[in-house]
Amino acid sequence: MKKLEHINLPVNMELFARQVVEGFVTGLHKSPYHGFSVEFAEHRLYNSGESTKHIDWKLFGRTDKLFVKRYEEETNLRCQLVIDSSSSMYYPKLESPSLEKPNKLLFAIYASAVMMNLLKQQRDAVGLSVFAEKLEVHTPNRTTQRHHRILYSELDKLLEVDPVKSAKQTESNIALHQVSELLHKRSLVIIFTDFIHSTKTLDEQFEAYKHLKYNKHEIVLFYLNDPITEKNLEFDNKPYKFVDLETREEIKLSPNLYQKEHKEQAENYLKELKLKCLQYKIDFVEIDINMGFDKVLNSYLLKRQKML
Repeated sequence: MKKLEHINLPVNMELFARQVVEGFVTGLHKSPYHGFSVEFAEHRLYNSGESTKHIDWKLFGRTDKLFVKRYEEETNLRCQLVIDSSSSMYYPKLESPSLEKPNKLLFAIYASAVMMNLLKQQRDAVGLSVFAEKLEVHTPNRTTQRHHRILYSELDKLLEVDPVKSAKQTESNIALHQVSELLHKRSLVIIFTDFIHSTKTLDEQFEAYKHLKYNKHEIVLFYLNDPITEKNLEFDNKPYKFVDLETREEIKLSPNLYQKEHKEQAENYLKELKLKCLQYKIDFVEIDINMGFDKVLNSYLLKRQKML
């Protein structure tokens, strides 16, 4: 990965993703609540007396338990990762976003990389779509090593975009309608978005989601936000100039004066969004971008278990 001077990130995105997944897998195997933890990693417990040929010794070193690698299953699931790359996803606007303090787009990029690594371990096919005002990237879902390299390359390109020079509004409807038509087989569509749209109502935005569901796709919607400032308006008690990252409109105000009213509006909007997802049988997962990737991985595994 090309090292960016203005972003404090690991040099190798793929290595980072693998480390996150390995740590997550280890945590699941150590947990007393196994549930799907054995099946998802394509492992099963070793039975005394059988051949030791396929024992995963690396996993044994981390868990002190014997697991056998499973090779018999081929691709079980097709997954399309969809990233909203509109300008609002660059919030919070930081001088040096990092994995410890990310903006929403940075979180979405690295969450997608982590998901790709887990999907690879599962032998599940994965594709990538990126949209803002239009569908900018779309790759079919495949399993090959070369295909994974292409996807990592596309994620790297997103990191290099200058948000100041490329102000983009959200037009999810057109892009998601296209994604729905381009996916020719039933897929799990995982969408990373902040659901900020300057012109469309929720009803209008959900027309594209209804199209995905009509074409038999399953959807997990990861709603990305920074709740401390976006929802709770927790700023220092002084006037601020707020700039809409998509329209560039500006407003000056003291956030503490509007904190209670804004929080109520944000909570009402979230309730409405959750109800829409419930109505159309879309898995809705609220993600605090400051809390790491485990919730993303857990949500995927639960959905995968339901689908297979």
